[in-house]
Amino acid sequence: MLSEKEEQFIIYWERSREMQSTFLSKVSSGLPMALVFGLPILLSVVIVYLFFPEWYTKISNTGPGTFKIIVIAVFVAMLFFSYFRMQFKWEMNEQAYQELKNKQLRSNAANKEKNYS
Repeated sequence: MLSEKEEQFIIYWERSREMQSTFLSKVSSGLPMALVFGLPILLSVVIVYLFFPEWYTKISNTGPGTFKIIVIAVFVAMLFFSYFRMQFKWEMNEQAYQELKNKQLRSNAANKEKNYS
């Protein structure tokens, strides 16, 4: 027998699983958390680059073009994190859904068998 919360989850997931399975949906849903991790890195690099350019090039032994590569790499890492975080969450919800559906089928089969006896 399924609890009320489990039945509500089954209804919710049946409605939203297709919409949440697209690439753009996963990236857009995961982007806020990726920004929480990526923006401090970007801000620190940008602040050092803009306000202390001679220190940046002296300490890091890099040319001025490396700054663009760092920014692009952080953006790519943020996109990667946002997609795979939501992919993992989607797979966990899908697994819970499959387990609850199997539990519901077993429960229905047991009830039918009980009624025939």
